[in-house]
Amino acid sequence: MIVKKRILINFSLLIMVLSISTSINAQKSDSPLKDKKVLFVYGGWDGHEPELTRDIFVPWMKSEGAEVYVSDNLDSYTDTTLMNSLDLIVQIWTMGQITNEQEKGLLQTVRRGVGLAGWHGGIGDAFRNNVEFQFMVGGQWVAHPGNVIDYDVNIIDHDDKVTKGLSDFHMNSEQYYMHVDPNVKVLATTTFSGEHASWIEGSIVPVVWKKMYGKGRVFYSSLGHVAKDFEVPEALEIMKRGIRWSAVSLYEEPEVWLSPIYSKK
Repeated sequence: MIVKKRILINFSLLIMVLSISTSINAQKSDSPLKDKKVLFVYGGWDGHEPELTRDIFVPWMKSEGAEVYVSDNLDSYTDTTLMNSLDLIVQIWTMGQITNEQEKGLLQTVRRGVGLAGWHGGIGDAFRNNVEFQFMVGGQWVAHPGNVIDYDVNIIDHDDKVTKGLSDFHMNSEQYYMHVDPNVKVLATTTFSGEHASWIEGSIVPVVWKKMYGKGRVFYSSLGHVAKDFEVPEALEIMKRGIRWSAVSLYEEPEVWLSPIYSKK
């Protein structure tokens, strides 16, 4: 009797393990990242913990079936063979300088349809002297009044796949004040209290957006000052979904949303 019970227990455990394995494999095979070639470029200012965030997103992308090339050198953007093989570029490189040749390789690659994704200063405050790069990203960091503070992120598009099913959430981090292209598709915003800069009280600033640069999908989230910020489930999930969305830039039609906020009524 005891032997039979043990057999039943072991059989049940085997079924459970197989079920979990099947579920994981199904998720992997269904991921937009499956078989995609991704270049993950990291570096710049150490305060944004590029190595730690690399260790969050690179293993995850690989687990979703992506082939990931990791580089800590902007010369990767001048490697024509590599750039022509890519589906997606993920960059975390705050400040720093990029040469004309490096920038040209990056811009041309995204313009022809390769996706670009990044967060916080990794693309929102990279290469401050390069306005064409900022044009591609769709915004530029200019301030974070009060430095690390408590603030809320509000989901404003509940239909988009990146934010669908998510609710407003709280952060304790840098609240980025951005100069933003008026034609990006804004998915989430934050409202400034005015406590640390009275003249911006009530200002609503985009936190998460999508846009196009040529034929390339560009995704940005201002969240992620340090790796710990991605312990907030919504912040992590938004970035993962944005990366997945950008990864199929070469394979899906551009989304149409151009809606200038300054148009005449």
